[in-house]
Amino acid sequence: MPKRRMTGAALAALLVAGGCSAPDDAIDPKGNTFDAVGPGEVVTLTGTEPFWNLRIEGESALWTVPDNQDGTRFAVTRFAGNNGLGFTGTLEGKALVASLTPGNCSDGMSERAYPFVATIALGDETLEGCGYSDSQPFAESARASGGEKP
Repeated sequence: MPKRRMTGAALAALLVAGGCSAPDDAIDPKGNTFDAVGPGEVVTLTGTEPFWNLRIEGESALWTVPDNQDGTRFAVTRFAGNNGLGFTGTLEGKALVASLTPGNCSDGMSERAYPFVATIALGDETLEGCGYSDSQPFAESARASGGEKP
């Protein structure tokens, strides 16, 4: 997945302003905050090229990459924007801002269909991927699960 530069503050501003809208423009016209993922749900954001995974449970996050399979645990703060969730924290001395917005997403490798688009600003690097939660998991395609091939 491509890398782009965006500051954490810029990413947070886009999320709060509703700039990260899904193709169906799911922004609430009344300005209500996003509530499709409950505060007690586990949220997972994942990406490829480079491979990374961020699992958020409450106020704790676990960041894993191929070189660190055990992961690094750190504290996060959750905030809801008009069209998604944001999480902020500090990972290994770098500011981390993660966003989860509704939209169809594919990681391009696993043939899974994810209900959310994920974007992470980590220091001066931006990572793009997909996400899911306890109540809105990813779905295996028919081909990936051994069903009919297209």
